Amino acid sequence: MSEQTTFDINQVIEQAKAVITNPVAYFQTMPKTGGFGPPVIFVAVMGAVMGLITAVLSLFGSAAGMLAAGLGAIIIMPIFAVVGAFIGAAILYVIWKLMGSGESYETAFRCQASVAAIYPITALLSIVPYIGSIVMIAWATFLIIEASVSVHGRERRTAQIVFGILAALMILSNIASERAARQIEARMAHMGSQFEGIEDLSPEEAGRKMGEFLKGLEEGANKAPDDRGD
Repeated sequence: MSEQTTFDINQVIEQAKAVITNPVAYFQTMPKTGGFGPPVIFVAVMGAVMGLITAVLSLFGSAAGMLAAGLGAIIIMPIFAVVGAFIGAAILYVIWKLMGSGESYETAFRCQASVAAIYPITALLSIVPYIGSIVMIAWATFLIIEASVSVHGRERRTAQIVFGILAALMILSNIASERAARQIEARMAHMGSQFEGIEDLSPEEAGRKMGEFLKGLEEGANKAPDDRGD
């Protein structure tokens, strides 16, 4: 089965719809070979849409840095998505080989690239804390399990156990990372609020405010070991 190697937005849209609405049928008919061009294009487009959604969502943020990061995502996301697809495919290729699959790395890459269809949806869900990452990992795992059965001919139960365990570990890791990032963001926002209007203060008042801030940091650092001891 031959594939069109030039960019065709309609082909990309149809592939995304097939992966999202009927993944079983999609993987049963997915070409296993045909070059890296079509899947790379698909991943890049999905990454660009994800970056665009991120940029739009950043417009609702008040910080200029957030807006700049959002606009940069339009360029960065497609690159990261393609690089991540190659790395992810290499990991999947090894796992599938250990599970007894005889398919090539190109086939593994095509399976991994298909997961990019969910990127725009999970980008929208990212506005809800923790939900975006959890849904993305769970949904991607479901797609990889279907690929394991339909493309690689592995038993469903085996695939569910292997990728289910990996998904659980990834979800726990992502929740911990996101929680830590949100705590840091909250602390930075609190620190920033303490210095609002400092440019309007006299040098003496600004110095006193800075001293109070540093004293608070010192007390927090000294309190941390005591808390651990308790």
